[in-house]
Amino acid sequence: MIEVKESKYGRGVFATKSIKKGELIHEAPVIISPSKEYKHLKKTVFIEYVFWWGEDLEECALALGHGSLFNHSFTPNALYKLNLSQKTIDFYAHTDIQPGEEIMINYNGDPNDHTPVWFKLL
Repeated sequence: MIEVKESKYGRGVFATKSIKKGELIHEAPVIISPSKEYKHLKKTVFIEYVFWWGEDLEECALALGHGSLFNHSFTPNALYKLNLSQKTIDFYAHTDIQPGEEIMINYNGDPNDHTPVWFKLL
């Protein structure tokens, strides 16, 4: 259903077939970093690939599989949900997605949240 290849943003996740709105795209298991380790994590490249995690979003989680390779957009075609009980981040189609289309999420979590992100947009 998906593949990783080069994008104008670096590596990205692309659809290999049509994906319908609401369809589960990817279920990424996570490695959780406790909040006390954040000060160390932010000194590494991994800080660019983690999601805020937990009931109060006090921890970070690195999504395995393709999970940490989805690129950001303020007009995303996908969204993600934290599945705390299964320790996964689940990615769903927010719109219909065509084969060859890059699958993008809003890093703010909510597809409609236009709060500025921490990096320069292309």
